[in-house]
Amino acid sequence: MPDMQNRIEVGEEEEEEVNMLEVLQAIVKRKMLIIKICAGAIVAALIVALILPNVYSSTAKILPPQKDNGGGLTALLGQAGGGLAGLAGLASGSLSGGGGELYLGILKSRSVADAVIKRLDLMTVYEAKTLEAARKDLDGMVKVQAGKDGIISITAEDKDPKRAALLANAFVDELGKVTIRLNLSKAGTERVFLEKRLELVKKDLKTAEEAVKSFAQANKIVQVDSQAKASIEGIARLKAELASKEVQLAVLSSNQTEQSPEVKAIHTGINRLKGELSAITGTQGSDDGIPSLGNVPRVGLEYVRKVRELKIQEAIFEQLTKQYEMAKLNEAKDSTSFQVLDEAVVPVKKARPARALIVILTAVGAFFVAIFLVLIQEYLSRLSEEDREIIADIKRTGLHFK
Repeated sequence: MPDMQNRIEVGEEEEEEVNMLEVLQAIVKRKMLIIKICAGAIVAALIVALILPNVYSSTAKILPPQKDNGGGLTALLGQAGGGLAGLAGLASGSLSGGGGELYLGILKSRSVADAVIKRLDLMTVYEAKTLEAARKDLDGMVKVQAGKDGIISITAEDKDPKRAALLANAFVDELGKVTIRLNLSKAGTERVFLEKRLELVKKDLKTAEEAVKSFAQANKIVQVDSQAKASIEGIARLKAELASKEVQLAVLSSNQTEQSPEVKAIHTGINRLKGELSAITGTQGSDDGIPSLGNVPRVGLEYVRKVRELKIQEAIFEQLTKQYEMAKLNEAKDSTSFQVLDEAVVPVKKARPARALIVILTAVGAFFVAIFLVLIQEYLSRLSEEDREIIADIKRTGLHFK
């Protein structure tokens, strides 16, 4: 039995060896077919590779601002407290607080693409009949992506190396225009709102001044009690801060919901100021409370009330003026909020096609295809008569299939 098993194993090895030899024999026998297939494929690959135009690639890189981009003046205003802290909130609430995702979204927007198409006359360049067709062609030529380091890369490809650089830089320029427009739009809204509020406060301030002046002249009053004066100044300060908070709330409410942390913080500040005002005046919801004035004569008390109203209007006017100047400063910004790390330059070397690689891969693929065809031919040549009849029947059946 062991001898029989050994003979069987030797026979299988010899059969495998014979099969490999037969394969090699088939390849050698039909070597001209293999050579012709490979040669034809190489020639075709050379022709295609030479026909393909050179495509050049150029990349521009930008650095979006950090999310916490208050810094400088905003931080200084925040440290000042009171109404100035509100100015810090207005100063920092701009587009520059967005992350890289925001800038990626802008770069991929239709408005930016249309602006680049119009700027470089790409409908003519791409021979596009419609703007949508030109937009699709442009989308295939430009790739925008953000790296792990947060830097955004804008890579443009084109047959013309100069146009490739122009494309990438045009996207950077249009991004800058959009960010400036959006920043100016928000700052302009704040400025217009504060402008209207200031006009009303100016009228109230003028009315209060005239009231104090007329009352003093009519009643020949020179000055008020020092305690009443201190009370007036305290109430005026609190009312000014309250007015400042209300302005901040109105501005934030125009673009944020009531559930926003910033809006909630403003509401908390307003409630706190109202509580302090009620504590000083000793009243609930009344504005007439003036401590330690029980012995002030009727004329003096009336005069104190008018002076208090004047002080309040002065304090409100001062706070709103500061906010108005800050809004004008934000609106006057003429620089984008991102930094250009690398401008796109005209490439010297082509990005594609890799002609040598095309020819090599085509030759390798053609060789394996030729080997496969040779083996199929060799297999068919060794079929028995019965197998040939079956194949012929399959062909006949296939030809008459309806």
